[in-house]
Amino acid sequence: MTEILVQDVAGGALSTDPRVVDHPAWARLKNAVEEIRGWQSADGSIDFDAEDAPARADADTALDRITAAVGELSPLLPHGADYHRALLADLRKWAAGGYGVPDFLDSLLAFQPAAERVDGRQHLVVFPMYTQNGNPDRNLEAVVLRMVWPEWLAELEATRYDNPLFCGITFEDFTAGYDTNSAVLFPETVAVREAPERFTWGGIFCDREAARFRRVTEAAVEVLGVELPEDIRRMLGDQARCEQAFVLWDMVHDRAHSHGDLPFDPFMIKQRQPFWMYGLEELRCDLTAFKEAVRLEAEGHPHGRDVQYAVLFDRMFRFPVTGDRVRNYDGLGGQLLFAYLHKHDVIRWTDNTLHIDWRRAPEVTNRLCGEIEQLYRDGIDRPKLVHWFAAYDFVSTYLAPHPGSRWAKGPDALDVTQPPRRLVDDVLPDEFPLSMFYEALAKKLKSVIASTKGITAADVEGTAA
Repeated sequence: MTEILVQDVAGGALSTDPRVVDHPAWARLKNAVEEIRGWQSADGSIDFDAEDAPARADADTALDRITAAVGELSPLLPHGADYHRALLADLRKWAAGGYGVPDFLDSLLAFQPAAERVDGRQHLVVFPMYTQNGNPDRNLEAVVLRMVWPEWLAELEATRYDNPLFCGITFEDFTAGYDTNSAVLFPETVAVREAPERFTWGGIFCDREAARFRRVTEAAVEVLGVELPEDIRRMLGDQARCEQAFVLWDMVHDRAHSHGDLPFDPFMIKQRQPFWMYGLEELRCDLTAFKEAVRLEAEGHPHGRDVQYAVLFDRMFRFPVTGDRVRNYDGLGGQLLFAYLHKHDVIRWTDNTLHIDWRRAPEVTNRLCGEIEQLYRDGIDRPKLVHWFAAYDFVSTYLAPHPGSRWAKGPDALDVTQPPRRLVDDVLPDEFPLSMFYEALAKKLKSVIASTKGITAADVEGTAA
């Protein structure tokens, strides 16, 4: 089997680990998981009375293949032994219960990838789960991943951007739920009997993010005639370099959700808010990463400039034209960034060419970050509905609301005697439609965007050695 190099971030000895996906047991595990996935309902259960349902014996056979394969693979991953034992127990418990709604809380609690972040370390992960921006059902999934935790990133996390739960990861192989647009592995997606008191890790696949960023950005640059600085053009041609930019961006972004003058729960768990609030929060965190990247570049950090342009291009070129237009909060954030930079003459669309003032881009982008931060600071003293309207006014300064919007007409057009969460029903699915520029760009990039489904580093050319 092929071996991979693993280095402890503390400077420990180098070692070699065999690649899990090269072991014959991985193929057997993956095939058995795919078989069970096809039998599961949306909640993860198997209804043996349904039409085309398997025989109970067939399900048992498939599950036995999974447990046997986990047993064979576990010795390759001694750091995951506790998780693997709990996983086998949860799989057997699921079978013993007749394959009802799965409960993998015990194995979820045993899986602790952030407890010891080692660059290059592999993990075998098997859970019934939905994949964010991928499969909405809690089907069984299997994924082999590799930790991305180089020494320079570990040092930044230890000295400037404390984020003990963050895991940068890349794909080795995966089942069908990840042959999608999903680029995250989050514990809250796993089927459990009750949510843990706190989550202790969160993983983001920087290889998928980098690969789709490269493919979409290269296409957008060609369509729009953007003249790139030579160092940014070299970055786009280098998968490994882009992965390094994304893992730094993701770490700072993730941390930003719990830092700053926050007028509300930044993750908005169990809250119902207008989607522009989610859009502003995601953009604020991205612009926080941008602001920190400007500082890092000034200090001579090699990835500072790369992060800035990863944020700018992904936000402006990919986010607004990706996904549907039903409360697309990530798309909204990209639209807002583009419109702000356009209003302040950092970007101009003239002669069918997009011109970018590279010199002023960092300053003006940081100014937008400052205005959103001020909106948050002021929001601490506002009632919820007043804050929502203030945020709406901020966004609509740069983006034209739908002409049929009730929110655009102000409080007098809404029944403000209702609880604020009820007024979310009056928000249009596409409250801030795409501009004519983005409508045209979406048509040009449609096939490129579609081609990024399930993309990994192996699917893009130009990976540097």
